[in-house]
Amino acid sequence: MLPLPHHYRVHLVGGPEGYAELTGDGVPTLISAAPRDFDGPGDAWSPEYLLLAAVSSCFLLTLRAVAKASKLDFVALDCPCDGVLDKKDRIMQFTSIVLRPHLQIRGEEDREKALRILEKSKAGCLVSASLSTPVALEPTLIVAS
Repeated sequence: MLPLPHHYRVHLVGGPEGYAELTGDGVPTLISAAPRDFDGPGDAWSPEYLLLAAVSSCFLLTLRAVAKASKLDFVALDCPCDGVLDKKDRIMQFTSIVLRPHLQIRGEEDREKALRILEKSKAGCLVSASLSTPVALEPTLIVAS
């Protein structure tokens, strides 16, 4: 890892209606628009989906690092991430985010270690730590056959 601080920039181009284009150094272009819930087309990444994608992908990347440091060789992760958008104190915001990781482990003997690593990964996720919305963890462990 390079020394901190790290700096990131996203460039957005858009007009008064329709789609926006998001670019960043060395990453594929994303098309963004409002979701159907906000009268958008519903066929592009919206800020709502991008936020949940950031939480879940950061969780996976943190999990990889924590599992490697802890010598846990997991098989796979399938991680639905659900968010609720509502008004709180008259401000529209996410009121809850829940990560539901289904972690496939190699053996029953890894169960307790895997649960600790999942908790540690949630706590260490820089995106979740940067949010005022609490992020809950509801893990499921699956032993590989």
